[in-house]
Amino acid sequence: MNIFTQLESEVRSYSRSWPVVFDRAVGSTMYDESGTEYLDFFSGAGALNYGHNNPELKKVLIDYLADDRVVHSLDMFTSARRDFLEAFNDVILKPRELDYKVVFPGPGGANAVEAALKLARKVTGRESVVNFTNAFHGMTLGALSVTGNSLKRGGAGVPLVHATPMPYDDYFDGDYPDFFYFERLLEDSGSGLNTPAAVIVETVQGEGGINAARADWLRQLAALCKQHEILLIVDDIQMGCGRTGEFFSFEEAGIVPDIVCLSKSISGYGIPMALTLIKPELDVWAPGEHNGTFRGISPAFITGAEAIRRYWSDNTLRDSTVTKGVRVEGRFNMFVAQYPQHELVAKGRGLARGLQFPSGELADAVCQEAFARGLLMETSGPEGEVMKILPALTITDAELDRGLDIIDECIRVVLGEPDPDAATETDLNVQSKEHTHA
Repeated sequence: MNIFTQLESEVRSYSRSWPVVFDRAVGSTMYDESGTEYLDFFSGAGALNYGHNNPELKKVLIDYLADDRVVHSLDMFTSARRDFLEAFNDVILKPRELDYKVVFPGPGGANAVEAALKLARKVTGRESVVNFTNAFHGMTLGALSVTGNSLKRGGAGVPLVHATPMPYDDYFDGDYPDFFYFERLLEDSGSGLNTPAAVIVETVQGEGGINAARADWLRQLAALCKQHEILLIVDDIQMGCGRTGEFFSFEEAGIVPDIVCLSKSISGYGIPMALTLIKPELDVWAPGEHNGTFRGISPAFITGAEAIRRYWSDNTLRDSTVTKGVRVEGRFNMFVAQYPQHELVAKGRGLARGLQFPSGELADAVCQEAFARGLLMETSGPEGEVMKILPALTITDAELDRGLDIIDECIRVVLGEPDPDAATETDLNVQSKEHTHA
């Protein structure tokens, strides 16, 4: 592996936790060069919701390339672009009665966020954007300005301005009413808070520690934005495309954001692609006012359209994701009950799940033990204190159970044997940190 350490920047991260050379990947399994198998509970940080090299998506991709079809096209009209837009409109937007225009802002999630922030400021003529504690929205300057993590913000090298953080749901553990601070600042002419152009929010904070907002909190936020004529941006880059069950993570709350950011699994195959969805009345761009070279990666259009038609024409994947999420929740709640002295916390929705430990050192130790046993997962949260799993939505029940058994073993190694008087999975009556979405 000398070539990696010799030539690659020290900014490398995941390769430090998993110091092997990966070579092949199928479904929920990755293989290193020696043929060792690793069960993948990481899924490309959520970019592989349908697994590695999904055979149905691979077929349409290979056929497309073999036929010498257009690969790169900026924003020119192509048959591949039309195919994706038709699938997205017919299968995703119309059944949900969502009226959005589609911006292809560039290849990554940060591009989608930058486009959203830029457009919100253009439409409203205001500069300030409200974000939330422990948020993560990307690593470019605009996206970093609305990100909470101090390490990531520190890498900017310049002041990050025009953003004001507010407390996310349950930030004060229920000690204060929802939005008491935000509402007061908006309504007090002496607060110093300029009326924001937009509020940007994740319904589940992935990098922030798998913090899931209650549906009622999201509804209150949407109402507050509407009352004060502030645009609501939902960053669904990691939690969209079915990660929480529904295609969009905000659907359960019954809200309709003004702008939605999508990326990661929207191509279905791990090919770079991003969308910024905007209400039609916000489409005030002049031609070419927001552009980029890689806005038309046709292979991503082809696999994205196939993924949408194959997995979202009915509720099979949605129901399976919810059911599997409940299975994970039950096991995580069992861990919480078995180690009461450590005050573990089970968190998340759907197949975005986390187990919070007292320290980042303990969470990282569990993840390292998992790697040694052939399971890939990462940590998140401000101190890396949350063991985070994002298995493919297509993972089998047997694979999911095998991974949960490995996690059980790893927790025993790191924390010791569980309390023999603790509840079992069958009689458990412990509430997780997942909020009910009514």
